[in-house]
Amino acid sequence: MFKRLPGDEARNLVSTTPDTAVVFRPAVVTTPALLTIVILVVRTVARLVRTVWRHPIAALIPTALGAVWYFYGWPLAAALSGTIVLALTSWAFLDRPSFARLVGYRLLAWWRLIWIYRRHWQPVMIVSGLGRHLRGRDYLPRLGKVTCTSWADLVTVRMLKGQTVKDWADRLDHLAQGFGAKSCRVAVSRAGWLTLTFPRSDPLASPLPALDIPEEPTVGPVEIGKGEDGRPWRLKVHGTHVLVAGATGAGKGSIIWSVIRSLLPAVSAGLVELWALDPKLMELPYGRDLFGDRYAATPEECADLLDEAVSVMQKRAARFAGSQRSHIPTVEDPFVLVVVDEVAFLTAYQSDRQLRQRISAALATLTTQGRAVGVGVLAALQDPRKEVMNVRNLFPDKIALRLDESEQVDMVLGDGARDRGALADHISPVPEQGAGVGYVRLETSPEPIRVRAAYVSDHDIRAMVDAFRGEAA
Repeated sequence: MFKRLPGDEARNLVSTTPDTAVVFRPAVVTTPALLTIVILVVRTVARLVRTVWRHPIAALIPTALGAVWYFYGWPLAAALSGTIVLALTSWAFLDRPSFARLVGYRLLAWWRLIWIYRRHWQPVMIVSGLGRHLRGRDYLPRLGKVTCTSWADLVTVRMLKGQTVKDWADRLDHLAQGFGAKSCRVAVSRAGWLTLTFPRSDPLASPLPALDIPEEPTVGPVEIGKGEDGRPWRLKVHGTHVLVAGATGAGKGSIIWSVIRSLLPAVSAGLVELWALDPKLMELPYGRDLFGDRYAATPEECADLLDEAVSVMQKRAARFAGSQRSHIPTVEDPFVLVVVDEVAFLTAYQSDRQLRQRISAALATLTTQGRAVGVGVLAALQDPRKEVMNVRNLFPDKIALRLDESEQVDMVLGDGARDRGALADHISPVPEQGAGVGYVRLETSPEPIRVRAAYVSDHDIRAMVDAFRGEAA
């Protein structure tokens, strides 16, 4: 009736005392002391080899100093140590960027690996549910290399077998809180490996002044701001279409005017034409003279201008057929950028049904056929819902500024963008902190990139008009 149990669990199993608890005492297997010592020695040697392999410079310095002390005495070792410290200190004062890149960030990465991540790795993984405790053993994702930049820690992690990126994306808040960061983002580095980004500071916290107007005309990726990694943010407008979505005051005008500002030399050279649709009558009138006669405000005028852009596109397509597959801007065939400030006023909030259908058809035609012949669309809107903007998926490149709801992030940037760290709904509504800050998802990369557009003030726009008045005519 009873199963055979290990140890002496079955002894005194039957008792006449009602409150007697059954005590199970498992069998104890005594490990020989020699085997225990061998296991500890092997583990110590393995950890030492791994430490030397992963941190060769940090291991070489104390080893060299110890050797000098052993062979030549402590005075020489102390003098050598002082010389090294003095040299590093002088280097840090004389050339801080190179010192930080070659020494400072490496030391910081080593310190944060030991003190922050390795020390808290097990409890954070278990509590967040990314690790498993089964039959007395902890199965944890493997902590890899930690790399520090000027603003964030990049932590490589090897997932457990059977885990997915979504398992980690669903626990970004747990990871950020567990390791003392404000936020966390996840990206796939290679098969089975992830890169977790933990920001230490926000390099985009301060507004950016308007960038200088380029000296040379260009239609290539134009510089309009700065990325989170400190590098210039260059947005491709020729050969693509760009959709900008953001709530009121999120900074859509900063992107529009920064693009226009960067293209003005090319407009003067005749390589670019700027066509403006401004049904809201609030943003683009400041630079009305920059657009010449290619400016529309009323719905009827916007529909006519869009039809004219479609006509230009179709004529070019007929001429290019069989001779070229991509557009090269020339004076005869300049790049046409159609700027629409609030596209929802034309596609969703237009009361005239026939006019609405006409505008939607023109936008769909331009976004499906225009980029190959040098006609691009830069559209901005506040509400990214499908019923408001039914052609949003026809824009290859998308920018999400501050949004009101978390669901809207995936509406703009695509499924899974918010899970990968595009927290556009968490951007500050304070203009000085959040205006112009957003996440970019390009056609060539599924990973969202955090950026901030430069702020082009009314004074800057008036100066642009004074300098380039009549160039678009």
